[in-house]
Amino acid sequence: MSVPGNWQKSSFSGSGDGNACLELASTPTALHLRESDTPTTVLTTTPTALAHLLAGIRTHAVPGQA
Repeated sequence: MSVPGNWQKSSFSGSGDGNACLELASTPTALHLRESDTPTTVLTTTPTALAHLLAGIRTHAVPGQA
């Protein structure tokens, strides 16, 4: 699977061009996430799976969340 080149920096990463930010790229069927300091490591998921994970984190349903 090829990864798109249209990476966008997370608005929660702060300002500046530092290497401590989360970047996201999308295709019609997948979301690709990477950390800017290791751009060759890419996590690929679907929008539905990511939405379920984030909902679990928000409601503290994911183990290890305070």
